[in-house]
Amino acid sequence: MEHFSANSIDSYSIAGDVSVIAICSVVVVLLMTSYVSRTRTLYIFLNIIALLVCAAVVSMVFHHLLVQRNPEFYTAIYVLHVLYHAMIFNVFFLFGLYITEASNMEHRQARVVAIASVLLFAAIVTADIVRTVTGAGVRTAEDGAVIYSESIFLIGYALYIIFLLGLLYHVRGLLYRRVMYGFYGAIGVAILIRVIQMILGHSSLTTMTFVLPVIAMLYIMHSNPYNVTLGTVDVRSMEDMVRTFYARKEEFIFLSMYLPEFDGEGKELPEEIRASVRQFSGRFFRSCVLFQISNGQVIMLVPKRRNPDYEKRIRRILEAFQEEHQKFNLPYKIVIGESIEEISRRNEYVSFIQSIHRSLPDNTVHRIREEDVARFNRNEYILQALADIHSKRDLEDPRVLAFCQPVMNLQTGQFDTAEALMRLKLDKTGIVYPDQFIPLAEQYGYIHVLTEIILHKTCQEIRRLTEEGFQIDRISVNVSVLEIKDEDFCNDIDRIIESNGLTGEQIAIEMTESRSEADFMIMKEKIEELRRKGIRFYLDDFGTGYSNMERIMGLPFDIIKFDRSMVIAAGSDERSEKIVENLAHMFREMDYSVLYEGVENDVDVERCQEMSASYLQGYRYSRPVPIMRLREFLKKGPKKDRAG
Repeated sequence: MEHFSANSIDSYSIAGDVSVIAICSVVVVLLMTSYVSRTRTLYIFLNIIALLVCAAVVSMVFHHLLVQRNPEFYTAIYVLHVLYHAMIFNVFFLFGLYITEASNMEHRQARVVAIASVLLFAAIVTADIVRTVTGAGVRTAEDGAVIYSESIFLIGYALYIIFLLGLLYHVRGLLYRRVMYGFYGAIGVAILIRVIQMILGHSSLTTMTFVLPVIAMLYIMHSNPYNVTLGTVDVRSMEDMVRTFYARKEEFIFLSMYLPEFDGEGKELPEEIRASVRQFSGRFFRSCVLFQISNGQVIMLVPKRRNPDYEKRIRRILEAFQEEHQKFNLPYKIVIGESIEEISRRNEYVSFIQSIHRSLPDNTVHRIREEDVARFNRNEYILQALADIHSKRDLEDPRVLAFCQPVMNLQTGQFDTAEALMRLKLDKTGIVYPDQFIPLAEQYGYIHVLTEIILHKTCQEIRRLTEEGFQIDRISVNVSVLEIKDEDFCNDIDRIIESNGLTGEQIAIEMTESRSEADFMIMKEKIEELRRKGIRFYLDDFGTGYSNMERIMGLPFDIIKFDRSMVIAAGSDERSEKIVENLAHMFREMDYSVLYEGVENDVDVERCQEMSASYLQGYRYSRPVPIMRLREFLKKGPKKDRAG
């Protein structure tokens, strides 16, 4: 037993509880002034802080009333005694809830843990209340001193410590090892302080012992952006580490793993893959750090000085990865390289590595070469130009060149249509081709401005050709599926055509099929709206990759463009030729026109004519040329009747 009286209360110092309030206040300030994800763990954490502040206040009031030795305060003392213990054990309960939430424990197991923790909390608090009411816990002695037995509190304290340590052990496979060490260390120090306090007969630091795990939680879970189930930190931490390496002139190795299947909003690595990733972080390299860049990409940075035999370690980690890959058999891309001075100086490893991933086929391990850096620098320069073009929105921008490829109309025997094509002309690179800048423009949202510019310049040329008396039915312009999601897409197209004094019949739009059901519905709606204005639509690249016949038939296209690969396939063997021929014939029977692109020689011409062709396009007739050279292919005179 412990007697709290005016003489023995000297064992308590208000400094301990004041420190608790001060530290918790600082933690709240830090959370408010930094970026913190609003997760369930954060709200549990905030409840723990609030309870600790309340417990510290109750403790101060409790000890203040003890000093008074006033019989009028005895009831309040008893109530505060029970309330303080209830708050402390509530903190214990929240610690358990926090661990289950942070570890993403399976729902059924988490429920069992929560029920067990509630029962433990209820049993301890009930026992404490009963002992207080019966005078076995807190009572007043004849000399006016308050006698307080710690037995229930110590039993409850010990039971909850055992419960929490057991819970941490249970989830050890779900949490990153260093996170576990942080929690174990903080709890260990708290227990040590509590034991020392008991030995010395003090009562000032009881609440403070609970603040130590709170500090660990703040550092590991909230201020430090660890993904505790994967063992990663975020991209901002990677940028900071690269900055530190560069300042110290320290070389490092980087290894990036990209799983395309899990990259995207709402997607998440399953636990079995997270477990594999956890074992890789720290198993093969010394002092390495793993960073999560996206749902499907992680990057590891490895200091060279701590891993002089890094080539041997790289071989080992790749061998281990291949063993894991046999289990999951998922597409992957791996990029490995050494620190590069100019990339470190600009701190652009994330965009650099992602640019490499985009160009790699699946299931590839790629070692960085000098040409990769040169290509990335070129792409960055192109990207800056695209950003400037997008911001200026100048339809006459001289950096965007209008090229075209004439199309042979087999019914009229003339070139009376063409496809408009884009090129960029930049000071440092000269001519830039679409395969180099279109993916960048689509990725960064610059594509629609480019479409507006090329449409405007195409309309200008059509107007000039018409005024000069050339026979030109229409010119098609390529549009990205990404653009049709814009509410103003149709208005923008219509506005540019009308501003150049043309009608919709003089323009066609080419687009590829979309895999998304939502995009399909939007595409259908936009096509129908623009077709009412006379604009024709081409389905581009039929025969490459994804093709859903049901969706194709559900869209009001006018012309189906068979890709060059279909022309090649038709010439490879009789069976393939029959397939292509039957597809083309089916489209013709359904009132679609068929255009073969990639026609390169007379054999291709003859074969395509036999396969229901309406139009032919390719090097057999012309390579893409500046749009003003289209005059070389057109005829003057009365317009022929338009075909198909």
